[in-house]
Amino acid sequence: MILVGAAVAGCGPQAGPPAASPTTTAASASPTPSATSSPTETASPAPATTTRGSLKTFTTADGQLAFDLPATWSVRDPAGELPEGGGAFAEVTNEAGRPMATLRTNMATGSTCLEKYPYEVLESQELPALAQDGETPRFIYETRGNTATPGPADTPAAAYGIVSVPAPTGDLACPMFHFFTWPPTAAMFGAFYNPENNRTPGTESLPYLEQARRYMDTTEYQNIRRMITSLRPAG
Repeated sequence: MILVGAAVAGCGPQAGPPAASPTTTAASASPTPSATSSPTETASPAPATTTRGSLKTFTTADGQLAFDLPATWSVRDPAGELPEGGGAFAEVTNEAGRPMATLRTNMATGSTCLEKYPYEVLESQELPALAQDGETPRFIYETRGNTATPGPADTPAAAYGIVSVPAPTGDLACPMFHFFTWPPTAAMFGAFYNPENNRTPGTESLPYLEQARRYMDTTEYQNIRRMITSLRPAG
């Protein structure tokens, strides 16, 4: 199995680290559902945050995308070195400083599906605000593998994010590929489920996949889902 996703000659897909500073503007109460080059500091806008209720709205440093998040959460932007041509690279952490999701744009992606695995879609929602050329991406929380057949080696078996690839059919699916079409190439906004970061009280003794399922019942997951599904073009 080969699964590749990099920021135009840069890092891998599901996490993030630094380049121009963000702007954050008035919040709205969101409904529920390569060569690299470093930008100059003088080109970085100063961050600003306005909150309303329990939410705030964050706009990426490049001014292209915005999303809503809990007022007590934080965003680091830039969270890593940007690819040539710029883009967004933001990491969201909760009030305890644990990473909840990473947003990246201008990513070069590619995948080869050499093996398929049992899968489960725990939740899915179309995101019309991110549609490109008639293609509507969707938020997804899904797993690979089960008690009888493990998922891909060295890869967490559950993740949430945004995808543009067609939904799998049948009983088996390719490895998870959480990227969506976004100018100029592709983007990601999500993370693997990690019990150390994604706390699910009372499930510590349960198998990983069962912990991932029960995480859906937590307020933290609902906040993550609301945040990711609120992603939209800025302005």
